[in-house]
Amino acid sequence: MSARQQLRDLVDQIPEDQVHTAYRILLALTADPVLLSLLTAPPDDEPYTEEQQRRDLEALERHRRGESIPHEQVLKEFGL
Repeated sequence: MSARQQLRDLVDQIPEDQVHTAYRILLALTADPVLLSLLTAPPDDEPYTEEQQRRDLEALERHRRGESIPHEQVLKEFGL
């Protein structure tokens, strides 16, 4: 049996209350090449270094102190 036929068989087994969700997933896979590339990308296997962790924690602390740029300001700067 071909993979396409197996997929059709699976679609026939989807519970009625999940059909719309399955439709949206299949639509995304066929309509959005960026989403498809994200869904099929290999996992990130690069280590999360101590330096990266330190810088992320520093950025989080700056944000908590109110030293970050508000989202609205960033959007405005980019004309969005």
